[in-house]
Amino acid sequence: MVDKIFYPQPIIPVGPSKEGEKPQKAAQTGQVSFKQLLDSQIGAGQVKFSSHAQQRLATRNIQLTPGDLVKISEAIERAAQKGSSDSLIMMDNLAFVVSVKNKTVITAMDESNMKEHVFTNIDSAVII
Repeated sequence: MVDKIFYPQPIIPVGPSKEGEKPQKAAQTGQVSFKQLLDSQIGAGQVKFSSHAQQRLATRNIQLTPGDLVKISEAIERAAQKGSSDSLIMMDNLAFVVSVKNKTVITAMDESNMKEHVFTNIDSAVII
């Protein structure tokens, strides 16, 4: 009995290309790199709000101005410089529990909802 050996066809690149030519980088072709596109879509460095925090802001009728968001972002940066991972940010009569690593507000509360004044699962507090 004779066993046949099958050799698959080689993979041939699609599209016109010249042999020995290196692929061009995105900057050379005028295209945007994936990292640049991702950063622009995510809003690198901006504060994010979890769905839970968004619900709390809506139900507690908490309105944040762009200036408030800048203050929160600066507070997160200060907490990150000190090595914090989860922080309480107190601003005026509002409190935010924030994941410093993810730059994400986990929950938000106003003065009337801070009944017991007990905050858990935090390792730092920033008062602004």
